Amino acid sequence: MSRIKLPWYDYGGQFSPLKALVLAALFVPGLWTATAFDLGLLGARPLTEAIHQFGDWTIRLIFIALAISPARVVLQWPQLLQVRRMVGVAAFAYGLTHLSLYFADEAFDIATVASEIVLRIYLTIGFSALLGLAVLAITSTDGWQRRLGARRWQRLHRILYGIAFLAVIHYFMQSKLDEWEPTVMAGIYVWLMACRLLDWRLGRSRRMAARLAALSLAAGALTALGEAAYFAIAMGAPFGLVLMADFSLETGLRPAWVVLVSTGALALLGAFRPLVARLAKARLRTA
Repeated sequence: MSRIKLPWYDYGGQFSPLKALVLAALFVPGLWTATAFDLGLLGARPLTEAIHQFGDWTIRLIFIALAISPARVVLQWPQLLQVRRMVGVAAFAYGLTHLSLYFADEAFDIATVASEIVLRIYLTIGFSALLGLAVLAITSTDGWQRRLGARRWQRLHRILYGIAFLAVIHYFMQSKLDEWEPTVMAGIYVWLMACRLLDWRLGRSRRMAARLAALSLAAGALTALGEAAYFAIAMGAPFGLVLMADFSLETGLRPAWVVLVSTGALALLGAFRPLVARLAKARLRTA
């Protein structure tokens, strides 16, 4: 086998520490869940918990894949693009495992599983997202990129935006009472899509960090408004009181703060990157 085809080598056929590290990290959640299942650490319904954990990591990996492009621009780290395909394929692998475990939980009764997917809307949405991931995983190879052409390939792979949206809806609907992480995902999704609406060619300007910070503030505020609206509509909770709680730290770290801090961290890194680059150049000159 040619070294260039191995996942821990870059396109030049050289060993890539970044790709090797990411590849190893992608196995960690699955291995942890499998080990916890074997040791009886997943509670009274271990198979159900394993299904949920693989599903959760499917969504998280989708979002990590979406975050790579803006992070690459902000950090001026083009090598990040080398791991985007790897993360996307891993998201599909986790999603396929999620579905396979669900089959196992239903005693591998294909008719029952098929009827559940058709009749339960949140399963229909989740299965549709998985089919989309399958298409992207199959066409992720260099060969498919050559067959489709760069422009058509890029257009096809933009369906990941819609897949992420479906994944968030599926997450909300299956989580029922525990809406904390789905709400965080929804807020980060808003931020990621807003980033893509900006012209990233202007991202190298001095205003890049300010734009990202403004997007983080807006995403955090929309997350708080969305959570307050959800509790008001679904549970009849007072909108104003929930909104005040969202902006307060007295009730713990609310989703709005998580969205603000996690996305704002990238803006902060973007603000300090030029300073670090100038210091590095100064050291080279004095060396």
